Amino acid sequence: MSEPFSFSLLKTDGMARRGEVTTPHGKVQTPAFMPVGTQATVKGLYPEAVRETGAEILLGNTYHLMLRPGAERIAALGGLHKFMNWPYPILTDSGGFQVMSLASLRKLTEQGVTFRSHLDGTKYELTPERSIEIQALLGTDITMQLDECLKLPATTEEIERAMLLSLRWAERSKRAFESRARDGYALFGIVQGGDDIGLRQESARKLADIGFHGYAIGGLAVGEPQDVMLKVVEETTPVLPADRPRYLMGVGTPHDMLEAVGRGVDMFDCVMPTRNGRHGMAFTRFGTINLSNARHANDPRPLDEQSPHPAARTYSRAYLHHLTKANEILGQVLLSTINIAYYQALMAGMREAIPAGRFAAFRDATLSGWQGGDIAPL
Repeated sequence: MSEPFSFSLLKTDGMARRGEVTTPHGKVQTPAFMPVGTQATVKGLYPEAVRETGAEILLGNTYHLMLRPGAERIAALGGLHKFMNWPYPILTDSGGFQVMSLASLRKLTEQGVTFRSHLDGTKYELTPERSIEIQALLGTDITMQLDECLKLPATTEEIERAMLLSLRWAERSKRAFESRARDGYALFGIVQGGDDIGLRQESARKLADIGFHGYAIGGLAVGEPQDVMLKVVEETTPVLPADRPRYLMGVGTPHDMLEAVGRGVDMFDCVMPTRNGRHGMAFTRFGTINLSNARHANDPRPLDEQSPHPAARTYSRAYLHHLTKANEILGQVLLSTINIAYYQALMAGMREAIPAGRFAAFRDATLSGWQGGDIAPL
């Protein structure tokens, strides 16, 4: 029998937290990074290869899976875990980010969002209730409420309107989630409020009053400077319940994650390691390395002879340069795998440092080590 959802806060070091999330499909050690499997796949990678990087949980996307192949079809085929051959935890984004990114194709009302599919123009309606239904059909371990995510900068009036709408949708999402009676599964609320600290804290307090299994900070990394993002995180996390996991959505660079963990965040997702990998960029402990650069053409060294992942130790920079310049699929696959493995190693390093009271030293050493690449991953 699978275990119900829970979160254990094991150790703290300042605001940095070492924890463990238990889900019906297994445990997740935090701080944790979730590779993005938008359409039931981490692009170009076997699920087994993703698991071998150290990943314990993946992210899927409600909007994209609703359009293709359809939530009802996935449910009929045994649910998302079976469909994509990933028997471990899965979190699904509710579609709120697409509400923002598809602004030219949608109409937003109190009830929800109506939009035209970017694939074929078919009209769909996504409400808080339908988003929860889709995620239940997928069978994911962690469900996200539907919210409205704004691009920044935006006016205070517009930020407040979207934040209050997201709170009303949070209440409806919780009622819909509870009506489906999936014992052991989790629903996360999403803090909104743009770059306004007062609105962020109001959102966090009211979400805590509604009560969720975990809390996400959404609507960041959408155009604001890094210092603004980190200030919002620093002022928001203390308002959230300490006994629940905290998830910073869509973030980010290694630097972003180090700084956010130091401000009390437990979970992350981002397309950066795979997207950058598909374009010839490797993340390493030396910084980022652009394999397109001609200086790598005759370099027999591996990316990192000390990497815990074999691909980073065994393939030469010259070969990876060749694959990148030739636009070979293997290069994209190798660099995507190497990058996810680096992100997982970074999380593992933080998980080791926090109980030992060495988080600040680990962060500083990691930041100072980002040299020797083409650019630092900041």
